[in-house]
Amino acid sequence: MRMSTKAQYAVRALVSLNLSGNLAPVSIKEIAAREKISLNYLEQLFVKLRRGGIVRSVRGPGGGYLLARSATEIRIDQIIDTVEEALMPLSCMNADGSCGCGDECTTQSVWHGLGMQIRSFLASVSLEDLTEQGRQQLGRRVANN
Repeated sequence: MRMSTKAQYAVRALVSLNLSGNLAPVSIKEIAAREKISLNYLEQLFVKLRRGGIVRSVRGPGGGYLLARSATEIRIDQIIDTVEEALMPLSCMNADGSCGCGDECTTQSVWHGLGMQIRSFLASVSLEDLTEQGRQQLGRRVANN
């Protein structure tokens, strides 16, 4: 299974946002530069993330984005669901996990099981978990320089 760049970029951008702290809004331009993601692409993702209740925007001078709720409450599967249609291991699977091939598919149960395992794993990881890993990586980089 291959995750799209939408999902990868959204998760990276939100970790970056959370690393910046929730004291003041962070500009999307700053996140785009730090993560080396196209500003236009990131703006499109943040529209979806805002609509999905993951982030909230603050307008005006000093505006930007903040997490809409605690990073410990935001799960990676929620982020992916917000920016993508469905998280399925095969293109023939429907959003509910059923097989688009119908009764002819003899392997449906294994692919459905795989999809459920992937979803379960992603639901077990919070944005705060990834942010903590990011803090540790930054700490190691600073210590090595």
